[in-house]
Amino acid sequence: MAFWIMKTEPNVFSYADLERLGLGMWDGVRSYAARNHLRAMQVGDQVLVYHSNLDKAAVGIAKVVRAHYPDPTTADDRWSAIDLVPVCKLNSPVTLAAIKADVAAGGPLVNIRMIKENRLSVAPVSADEWAALLTMAQTAAPAG
Repeated sequence: MAFWIMKTEPNVFSYADLERLGLGMWDGVRSYAARNHLRAMQVGDQVLVYHSNLDKAAVGIAKVVRAHYPDPTTADDRWSAIDLVPVCKLNSPVTLAAIKADVAAGGPLVNIRMIKENRLSVAPVSADEWAALLTMAQTAAPAG
């Protein structure tokens, strides 16, 4: 099982929307680097859902239930989508400010790709980074 962070604009599709629907298609990714990460995701991988723009915080955990397939929102076959289900809302959102503070202090998130490559909408997270983020969120790791 791998871990990921995916950014979304909450006014377009939020974690609450994913909870309400019970299943969400992650589509519209138009960055080659992010697309390649999307294509690397496997069923069962866990995803930290991060609200960009407004909240600027990780707010929930989702699980990949369908690996990449052609993005139905475009006729261009270069792009992919995946399907996710909600797992749990974080007990405490992990803000961008808190992540940056950990990076600046040389903490466990010092190499997190979402900061190093801040324009990336989909990025891998190491097991140690995942554990640190869940500790910051005061949330127990969900069962695999």
